[in-house]
Amino acid sequence: MENEINILEHELVPKHEVVPPEEARKILKELGIEPWQLPWILVSDPVIRAIGAKPGDIVRIIRKSPTAGVSIAYRYVVPEVTKKS
Repeated sequence: MENEINILEHELVPKHEVVPPEEARKILKELGIEPWQLPWILVSDPVIRAIGAKPGDIVRIIRKSPTAGVSIAYRYVVPEVTKKS
């Protein structure tokens, strides 16, 4: 479709990247937490789908900050929540 927008290139979408497993273990150790203690992000999130992250991955979000210059946040990718009928 020629009118599709690449969500990763939108000016309001910060850079997202999957953290390699070894680096993720190091980050979690430095923070003294388990992966599930990070804020969660659904695997169905449009940006998460676009970067190909899977449940259990840790994603680094790099935002521009007017005060800090750059702000880095981490999210734990979780499966889609389904409702029972």
